[in-house]
Amino acid sequence: MSGKRQSVGAEEARARLPDLLERAHHGKSTLITKRGRPYAVLAPVPEARVRARVSILALKGSGAGLWGSSASETVAAMRDEWG
Repeated sequence: MSGKRQSVGAEEARARLPDLLERAHHGKSTLITKRGRPYAVLAPVPEARVRARVSILALKGSGAGLWGSSASETVAAMRDEWG
C-alpha cells in the first residue's frame, strides 16, 4: 500500500468521491466505514490488481492428508463424537 490510508464514513465518501478518486490515482488508499465499522477500501489500481491475481488454485494440495485417508470417514467420526 502506498501512502497513508485515510478513513472516512460512507456518507462523507459519497460526498467526496472525486477527491477520494484523485487520492487513489496518487497511490493513497481510503478506508470507507459504515456506522464506524470497516466496510470497503478505495485503492489505487496497481494495489487492487496485485490482490486480484491471487488464485485459490495456489492452495491446491495444501491440505493433503489433513482429513486422513478418507475425508468422509473423518467427518463421520467427528459427527459421532457429538451424537
